[in-house]
Amino acid sequence: MLDGTYVAMVTDFKQGSLDLDGVRALARKLIDGGVTGLVPAGCTGEAATLSTEERVAMIKAVLEERGDNANIKVIPGTGTNSTASSIELTRIAEDLGADAAMLITPYYNKPTQGGLIKHYETVASNVKLPIVLYNVPGRTGVNMLPETVAELAKIDNIVAVKEASGSVDQVSRIIAESDITVLSGDDSLTLPMLSVGAKGVVSVVANVVPGQVSRMVSAFLEGRADVAREIHLKLLPLMHVLFVETNPGPVKALLKMLGHGTGEMRLPLVPISSESAKKVRDVMHGVALL
Repeated sequence: MLDGTYVAMVTDFKQGSLDLDGVRALARKLIDGGVTGLVPAGCTGEAATLSTEERVAMIKAVLEERGDNANIKVIPGTGTNSTASSIELTRIAEDLGADAAMLITPYYNKPTQGGLIKHYETVASNVKLPIVLYNVPGRTGVNMLPETVAELAKIDNIVAVKEASGSVDQVSRIIAESDITVLSGDDSLTLPMLSVGAKGVVSVVANVVPGQVSRMVSAFLEGRADVAREIHLKLLPLMHVLFVETNPGPVKALLKMLGHGTGEMRLPLVPISSESAKKVRDVMHGVALL
């Protein structure tokens, strides 16, 4: 089961190019922080602007940093708005030795629910790798409904869904209608989602505080809800400020403040404004990250 804390990794850039040294350093920090797994080349990793060669290089780098540590799962983002290219990227991840692949619902195309089923069925039938569905309607323009998830959960190698619709009600319906593993895709809703049966999170804030997010999830799953609630409330301001502008701008800015990376984004995304940077810095001091 893919339960626990997974990190939606940022992608480090330097002067426009992929910074593999930065990617490796972040991977080591997150592994040392006690997370369950790493998710390179997803939305937080600016995957839509990565070339295939860059994706491959990043996945390889993360897998190499993981090494033979079987406790750490690597689940790259391999979804695009093309079924054919999603198959190609998922096969590459499989060949490289990834543990699973995360596939976002096709963006821009706005497929129907029938189209989503056909898309994922087609990818799943062309690979053996376990597949994690990824529903984030705020970015894709389409919401994968609970009944669609339930239908896809019947496919053997579709094993989990990262649910980022912002609706705990939707998570409740998914869990009621299927036995698929649900992972939170919204940091501030992770604890509420866990309370209705989710098993973990694919976290943005864990780029910065991997240990605290891991402890929160573990505490809840081990029956220590009071400890999980305490950590959740402590981290809530950080969870909110990291979305003051489009992700991953704020988290990249915060990582730079803490001494990691350049904060560089790839167009059409740009670094956050000075006003937003001040908000991030204020929260950083408020939660004693320095």
